[in-house]
Order: sequence, then structure tokens, then C-alpha cells
Amino acid sequence: MEEKINKSETRIFKAVFPNTTNHYDTLFGGTAMALMDEAAFITATRFARKKVVTVSSDKIDFTKPIPSGTLIELIGRVVSVGNTSIKVLVEVFVEQMYSEHRELAVSGTFTLVAVDEHKHPVKIH
Repeated sequence: MEEKINKSETRIFKAVFPNTTNHYDTLFGGTAMALMDEAAFITATRFARKKVVTVSSDKIDFTKPIPSGTLIELIGRVVSVGNTSIKVLVEVFVEQMYSEHRELAVSGTFTLVAVDEHKHPVKIH
């Protein structure tokens, strides 16, 4: 299972442009959460190779602001697997465009469930 978890790890890079920021010139929290949910979805899909839907998100910690003009990396990693559900930790790192400074800015866990064509839960294995 560890090899399958490693193969499903997902990394997405984005540039933070002014159209995604608030009046403080930092990334909207809702935008960050949407990007995190997308990363969790891709990670869970790559792990299960089935249709999945998000059923919950745990506490999301915003520890550093993400200013306009920076790069972000979202990393999704499976942290636990149930019969029909997958829990994915998503971490968002912010890095300056013109230096190597990088730090964890946001983290949260998402639970996704594998579903069939009728949207009923199905076993992952």
C-alpha cells in the first residue's frame, strides 16, 4: 500500500496573481480551499482509480499569508484508507518567485468517498 500511496502523491504549482487576492493583497482563503479540494480529488482519484467525491474537510490551518506575486505548491498525500473512503492531507507551500525561500502556509485534511454511477459508495480495494 505504501507504494500506491507514494505513486498517488500529487503536486500542483500555481502563480498567485492579483485576480485571486483580497483587499490585503493575499490569496483569498476560499480560493486556497478550492485549490486544496482539487488537489485532494486528484490524489484520491490517482490512488483509487475510481470516481470519488469530497464528503468532508477537517480543520484547515492558515498559518502564513500568501501574497500576490508568489508561487504556491500544493502537495496531496493519502494518509488513511477505509473501505470506501480516503483521507488526503493537503499542504500548501508559498515560495518567493525570485528567491528560494519557501514555507508551509496552509494545511488541511479532506475525506473523499469512492462512488459508483448511481453515486452510492463502493469499496476501494
